[in-house]
Amino acid sequence: MIRPYVLAETNWEHLKNEQFDLAILPWGATEAHNFHLPYGTDNYQAEHMVTSSAGMSWEKGKKVIVLPTIPYGVNTGQKDIYLDMNLNPSTQLAILKDLVTVLDRQGIKKLLLFNGHGGNNFKPLVRELGLMFPNMFISFCFFPPMLDKTEYFKEKGDHADEMETSLMLYLRPDLVLPKEKWGSGSAKKFKIKAYNEGWAWAEREWSKVSSDTGIGNPEYATSEKGERFFNDVCTKLDELFCSLCDADLEELYH
Repeated sequence: MIRPYVLAETNWEHLKNEQFDLAILPWGATEAHNFHLPYGTDNYQAEHMVTSSAGMSWEKGKKVIVLPTIPYGVNTGQKDIYLDMNLNPSTQLAILKDLVTVLDRQGIKKLLLFNGHGGNNFKPLVRELGLMFPNMFISFCFFPPMLDKTEYFKEKGDHADEMETSLMLYLRPDLVLPKEKWGSGSAKKFKIKAYNEGWAWAEREWSKVSSDTGIGNPEYATSEKGERFFNDVCTKLDELFCSLCDADLEELYH
């Protein structure tokens, strides 16, 4: 069935008389996810979350349109991991500038970037785009911090961990290798304490940090955990989409 709120699926017959309030751009990455998850994990997660949530908003009468997912992200710390694909932040800015130009010209003044990859950092890009396009409202969100993960998952992690494995077991179990293939996701930390405490930052050299490219133990992952987390994320995203559609850009603050 054609989903009229998904640009890649809809058609000119529908769009020629349509006008949207909010464009949503999922942005993922193509990279190794431990031994057992596909390179497109971030893209599958982001696209499923956004399209499911947009469908909920559309049923409420909100004019949302989901743009095709950008499947490459910033992977500068993984340059020696085979076929981990990298877009530099400057390239991301160039892509966004072109896409925002189209939206601005065609009267869609609200854009939400949905980030599915921890290596992407959209804050400085959104700041710069805000100067280029003063009539646009551009924002972004990242799904892992949306909920308290300890209420869903036993083990902490940030890459191919229990959370991501659970999501993929729910969304695309056909792409997840059998459990005996899963790596432990154990990872080294910096010897310099400040970087581990979070108030100083340096990029991790991934192949020196993890032996299986994962960071976080996936052992306790289940499809049921993934389904519960996914549904709760989508509920919150639907609320955000609806709020953005209804927002008066001249009255954003109180």
